[in-house]
Amino acid sequence: DGTRHTPPRSLLRHGAGGRVASAPRRTMFVRTETTPNPDSLKFLPGVPVLKNGGTMDFTSAQDARASPLAKKLLQIDGVASCFFAGDFISVNRDAAQGDAADWAVLKPQVFTVIMEHFASGDAVLTNGGAGATAPLDTDILDTDSDEVAMIKELLELRIRPAVQQDGGDITYHGFEEGIVIVQLRGSCSGCPSSAVTLKGVIERMLTHYVPEVQGVVAVDDESELERLNRDVFNSTERRVQQQQQQQQQQQQ
Repeated sequence: DGTRHTPPRSLLRHGAGGRVASAPRRTMFVRTETTPNPDSLKFLPGVPVLKNGGTMDFTSAQDARASPLAKKLLQIDGVASCFFAGDFISVNRDAAQGDAADWAVLKPQVFTVIMEHFASGDAVLTNGGAGATAPLDTDILDTDSDEVAMIKELLELRIRPAVQQDGGDITYHGFEEGIVIVQLRGSCSGCPSSAVTLKGVIERMLTHYVPEVQGVVAVDDESELERLNRDVFNSTERRVQQQQQQQQQQQQ
């Protein structure tokens, strides 16, 4: 699916007397792809969106302050959030808004915003690209165990490319007591089939290659991630205290 658009006359050069000069008409081919999430579409403008392999989520007006393009997309009635990656933009609709969130209504508006932005030559981000660097969650650290290193490698090389193909992304947030903690983003966030993907694909692959992995848990938002991190911290602290008590008893 794709639609070819020509920038509006206001974006063309004007000659003397306000008449439109005989400049070549620029066209832009914006292609769309469906995703497993019926409330999300993937838009491919045919030009780079974010550089350096970066990704960014925009779920509120506050998030969108970093991007004029995201701000315009979120101003469309029926759009709930958008996600930027290297060569695509995923737009999630708010199905609760009824007719306003019908893709037949939303798609032309999203096409127009994307086309006009890239035709204008404006930057996607206002801060020169800060915050859109390549994900660091799968960087292998010297302190990582062999199991964590293998988990990160599988996420980066095998799982992330497949998830991004569906208009989303996956980020690694920890490995504790046999459980891998991840976050699904973009089109994968709130997707009805995300549980199938998580258990049937991601968990199966990780448990196959890393026997120490017992399961995978996905967090939906930052508040849940913070709660889970607190639980992990408390669990680790209790385990350390138990080990210290055992050492003290052995010394006695």
